[in-house]
Formats: sequence, structure tokens, C-alpha cells
Amino acid sequence: MKTLTVFTPTYNRAYCLQTCYESLIKQTNDDFTWLIIDDGSTDETEELVRRWIDEAMIPITYHYQHNQGMHGAHNTAYEIIDTELNVCIDSDDYMPAEAVDKIVTYWKENGSDKVSGIIGLDSYTDQKIIGTPFPEQIHQSTLFDLYNKYGVTGDKKLVYRTELTKHYPYPIFTNEKYVGLAYKYYRLDEEYEMLLMNETLCCVEYLPDGSSNNMLKQYRSNPKGFAFYRKELMKLSFASLLFKYRQAIHYVSSSLMCKNTKFIKESPNKGLAILAVPFGFTLYMYIMNKTKGAFN
Repeated sequence: MKTLTVFTPTYNRAYCLQTCYESLIKQTNDDFTWLIIDDGSTDETEELVRRWIDEAMIPITYHYQHNQGMHGAHNTAYEIIDTELNVCIDSDDYMPAEAVDKIVTYWKENGSDKVSGIIGLDSYTDQKIIGTPFPEQIHQSTLFDLYNKYGVTGDKKLVYRTELTKHYPYPIFTNEKYVGLAYKYYRLDEEYEMLLMNETLCCVEYLPDGSSNNMLKQYRSNPKGFAFYRKELMKLSFASLLFKYRQAIHYVSSSLMCKNTKFIKESPNKGLAILAVPFGFTLYMYIMNKTKGAFN
């Protein structure tokens, strides 16, 4: 069995998926398999992938499902994956040629059941690191502490032990397509740290139709998912009061969007939720105003 599954959730991305595929067939280490979760595409994605499967350059598993959003595609991937490790490479991203070798080698030398996986670096397509690298004196950390204690910035690439990513599945809300992926990551942070590897594992291009460029619309379209996400972050045992208060503001805003009149009662910290109401209402009005053209 292979050590690593590279999985790619995709939705109508046939126009850019080729770059990801080409990067995988160029890998210097073949100890991986590629899992493609087609989240309801209506373009030529399936025909494209079937052709690659016939080429047999790398092992590919293709799974089609009705559209559930990114978190739903992750749920399905984690149910299917049976390798020791997994990493998500989005459909508009690609891996440097030695990325798989770096992951597998580093894990075999340093991995154990005492950590949940590896955190590596993302770069732009011009090879410039996104945000900051890891402090040289730190060799392992939780994802949360990287950003909130050590001041690391920018997107990073997460490689997890598969047995752990099967825990904490993302909830699916009717007519919604988004729940923050960090819900699972921060829950795992409560149990494990991750190894840090100051190596680029993924090259990222933020396309206009990507979720990173449409966040206010995501807030408006998926209020239940966002309210759930913020409520869960308010429960984190290691988070500061200020962090939890910021989550409470977003929780109030999203609860107002989904017309949940019981949000104070349902909050894990009722006092924080009450204190967050003024700012939460202001955020709610801001998002509604900024997105009204897209929903009229």
C-alpha cells in the first residue's frame, strides 16, 4: 500500500486541473495515490480524469458525488482514504516535483503516533513563500499556536494521519455548501501537535472563482455553517478570551443571517455572546450591505 494519498476536491475545474495532474506525474517519489472527489461537476471533469486513468501514469481513484461544498468533499475523501497519510491539493494548485518525497521521507524519519501529521509551506506560483516560514527553533506545534502564539502568517499545507482525519466529520446543512475546514484541524489540535517542515509542499494560485476570493458571499450563503464553525471555536480549551470574543461576534452575525432567535441560549458562552451582540449586529449589517447586489 502507498504511504500518502493526495486528494483533490473539484467542482467544474476541468480548465485548470491539468496543471495539478502534470505536477503529480513529475513526482520523484511514487509512494502516493491521487484521489479526485468530483463534487457535482457539470463540465468535462469526468472525461478528463477517465483519460488520465487510462494513461496509467499514476494510480488515480475518481469519485463523483452530488454537490456538497468543499467540506462535504473532504468528508467523502476521509471516508475513502486508506493510506497512512493524506494531503489536500486543491484543483487550482500543484505540487513541486520533490514534494511527495519530502513528505514521505520526513514522516518515515520523524513521524509517530504522538503527532497528528506535518505542516509544510505553501508558495505562490513564482516560488515566493505565502506568509512567513516557521521559526527555526520550533520543530513541532499545533496549527492554532503557529498563528496565535508564534505569529506565523499565510496559508500552510497540512499532511495528516488518516486515522485521525476520519474523526470530527463536518456537518452538512441543507442548501448550504460551506463549513470552515479548520473546525477539524483545531479539534485535533486539542489532542496532538504537528511536525513542522520548512519546505514548500504546494504552489498556490488564488483564482477568481476560488472560495478565498468570495468570502463575504460565503458568509451570506452559508450562515448555519458559519454559525456552527464559530460556535465550535468558542469551545476551544486552549484559545484566549479575546479569540473567543472575536468568534462570538461572527457567531452573532451568522445567527442573525439564519434568523436563529435562540443563538444566545445555544451559545457555549452566553456572556460572551451577549457582549458580542453590538459588534455582531454591525458585522451583520456590513455583510448584508456589501453583498446585497449579489442576492437581489
